[in-house]
Amino acid sequence: MGFSIRQRIILQKSVIRALTYFLLILFGILFFYPFLWMFMTSLKSNAEMIKPQFFPTELLWGNYVRAMTIMPFGTYTLNTVIITGLNMIGTVASASLVAYAFARLRWKGRDVWFVIMIATMMLPGQVTQIPLFVLYKQLGWLNTFLPLVAGSFFGGGAFYIFLLRQFFKTLPNELADAARIDGCNEFGIFLRIMLPLCKPALATIAIFSFMGSWNDFFGPLIYLTDPKNYTIALGLRAFKGYSGIQWNLLMSASIATVLPTLVLFFCFQNYFVKGITLTGIKG
Repeated sequence: MGFSIRQRIILQKSVIRALTYFLLILFGILFFYPFLWMFMTSLKSNAEMIKPQFFPTELLWGNYVRAMTIMPFGTYTLNTVIITGLNMIGTVASASLVAYAFARLRWKGRDVWFVIMIATMMLPGQVTQIPLFVLYKQLGWLNTFLPLVAGSFFGGGAFYIFLLRQFFKTLPNELADAARIDGCNEFGIFLRIMLPLCKPALATIAIFSFMGSWNDFFGPLIYLTDPKNYTIALGLRAFKGYSGIQWNLLMSASIATVLPTLVLFFCFQNYFVKGITLTGIKG
């Protein structure tokens, strides 16, 4: 018995939907497997580490307590929270101001300076690392948090400025014109009208800044020498050298420190996806 055209269309859509879900589940499992391996390894005993088994015989939740108390991870977490929080505040505040100036204000040389700013994205971080180190050394900022947070208060980075500029350009000009007629100045338009409309883009910038600062290893390694100022990334590296190759404890510490990043992303993923999508509407 043959199928009608309508039945064929429905069957074709069902097959495509089933294949789509199958591929999504398959790739989801592939991406989730490393985290599952970390979690299962963190619950194993030292004797089970040399056995070729995926699941532990007994769930040793005490590994997390041991891992977090061998070294002062509380201090490392507090240092990381301070650095990350300041970077998020500085990046969101300064990048939004600079992006608004590039997107909504008209001033001489605006497009030229925007091209120059975008061109800085092509410079590897290693190129500017030595001049920045010399500058911070002359300022007496070494072994402090200042080298790790100062840059976020001066634009935060070309990528963040570009992302917010694209979002500002999607907002209608009629909103700003109506505010000017009512006597609102330019900073008032930015603060009261434009900025509240940019919540998805601001949330995206905040998430990017959080993940970059929380997981940063190279910056703290260069500028921080006192163990009391270590961040979580440096603490994990020092933990590996202190405890030897105790992979169960190392995975326990890694799970505990990466958990805030995962929680933040899953809580604000709607803002993240919406911000990335809307910034590409208008060039």
